Amino acid sequence: QVQLVESGGGLVQPGGSLRLSCVASGMFFSIYRMSWYRRAPGKQRELVATIISGGSTNYGDSVKGRFTISRDNAKNTVYLQMNSLKPEDTAVYYCNAELKATYWGQGTQVTVSS
Repeated sequence: QVQLVESGGGLVQPGGSLRLSCVASGMFFSIYRMSWYRRAPGKQRELVATIISGGSTNYGDSVKGRFTISRDNAKNTVYLQMNSLKPEDTAVYYCNAELKATYWGQGTQVTVSS
C-alpha cells in the first residue's frame, strides 16, 4: 500500500522560509515522478514543482526562483525548500507520486502571515 506523508508546514512571516518533506512507502520510490501541488482557499489546485526520476525539475511560474524541489532516493523522500515566502503562498501543500497510478498525501498547511 502506497503512503505519502507530508510534514514541515506551519506559520511563517513574509520573506521567511520553510522546508516541506514527503516520505513515501510501499513503492519503488526512485522511478516515480514526484510533485508538490497546492490548493489555496477558493482557488483551484496548482502545480508547484515536479522532479522526475532522473532529477530534472519543473516549476510553476509563481514559484520559480524561490522554491526548490529535490529528492533523496535513499530516504524515499522528496523535499520542497520554500524561500522568500509571500502571503499568496498560503495553501495546503500536497505531495504527489505518479507512474502508472497517481497517489496523494494528506496535505500540510502553509500559512504566510505577519
